[in-house]
Amino acid sequence: MPQEVSVSYQAVKSKVYRLIDALVVGEKTEAEVQESIRRWWDLIHPADRPIAQKYLLLVLERSTLALDSVEEGLLEATGAPRSSESAKPLKLMSRIVKQSTFSPTI
Repeated sequence: MPQEVSVSYQAVKSKVYRLIDALVVGEKTEAEVQESIRRWWDLIHPADRPIAQKYLLLVLERSTLALDSVEEGLLEATGAPRSSESAKPLKLMSRIVKQSTFSPTI
């Protein structure tokens, strides 16, 4: 019997934040995080995937905005000059996330 996975906003946010934390502290590599998301996606019932995708993209967008705010606050606190290069990876990721769609095989 397949395991049921909650696709509530809170459940998706918790999954994403746990994976981010595992990556930040070095418990998982980027490849392991990607594999974890693939396994999680496979456990979601196909009928629930549109809402799971909506919540996942929302969490990723809000997380990106939060990271941008942290970066801006640090730059202001340290008086470091703003570099458009430092924000490029996050802004690129945000664009990719907004434009992406999940295929049923992910």
